[in-house]
Amino acid sequence: MQKVLVVCGPTATGKTKLALRLAKKINGELISADSRQVYRGMDIGTGKELPVNLKPQISNLKYRGEPIVFYSILRVKVWGYDLVSPTRQFNVAQYKRFADKILKSIVDRGKLPIIVGGTGLYIKAVVDDISTINVPANRSLRRSLANKSVDELYNLLSRFDPIKSASLNTSDRKNPRRLIRAIEVVSYGEKGRRSLKKDSKFDTLFIGLTLPKHIRNDNINKRVHKRLHQGIIAEIKKLLNSGVKWSDQSMCSIGYKELRGYFESKLTLEEVVKKWKDAEHNYAKRQITWFKRDQRINWFDVSKKDYLRNMENMVEKWYKS
Repeated sequence: MQKVLVVCGPTATGKTKLALRLAKKINGELISADSRQVYRGMDIGTGKELPVNLKPQISNLKYRGEPIVFYSILRVKVWGYDLVSPTRQFNVAQYKRFADKILKSIVDRGKLPIIVGGTGLYIKAVVDDISTINVPANRSLRRSLANKSVDELYNLLSRFDPIKSASLNTSDRKNPRRLIRAIEVVSYGEKGRRSLKKDSKFDTLFIGLTLPKHIRNDNINKRVHKRLHQGIIAEIKKLLNSGVKWSDQSMCSIGYKELRGYFESKLTLEEVVKKWKDAEHNYAKRQITWFKRDQRINWFDVSKKDYLRNMENMVEKWYKS
């Protein structure tokens, strides 16, 4: 049974740094599971944390007709960055097709796939079956629902599928995009509920990283200021000059959408920074809610002195078994 290691958890807990360390120890390669890092030219705001002047390398694999690139960080290959233009839409089904191809390539070369990131749905799409992943976007339905309020959307979903509506958490109930997607899935019917069948089963070890709330929030705040210092404003200017629009899916990412008010002279930089920090804190809470539901995850508090030794012992024991 093929082994796959997953390193997950909320933002600002050091997932990629840890995954790189583990990859060097056990001959692994990383597959990013971050819905924001798939976009080209969006490096600073999405936290790719690439070394200065590091250039992508072109592989012999293709995705949607284009060569797939990877980055070599500390001599470890990292996949999943720069998959599409920031002017294009991207969804979990597309991510799964990409990740399945890369995962097979890693395995064929005798290395360990390490999926790392905080987008829980991306991780689940690769290691588990998702019954709704094949449901296509219904453009006409989306247009008809676009101007409805959150309450109207929730009430509509409740009429179509009361069980699904009752299962939504508070965050999902207030998210119009997720409510519209839920209505879209329900309206598609039973043929859209087919499960994806895997070619093989995985022996998956889940490592989850966590931090006490006050430390995590402090890390987030520092990281926001770091990204400002690194030049996210210049990055956004370059994106806009290249034809990217504020209405594009990519620009709805945290950090970018908050800075729109600054670019349009509606908010001061100080006001934008506060909104950005609040958005990151709320995102971390949503990530924790998602991951806590998965009983397979082995949690490690990064602030504990012995966490690294205990975690590495678990990984090495699993890898050698």
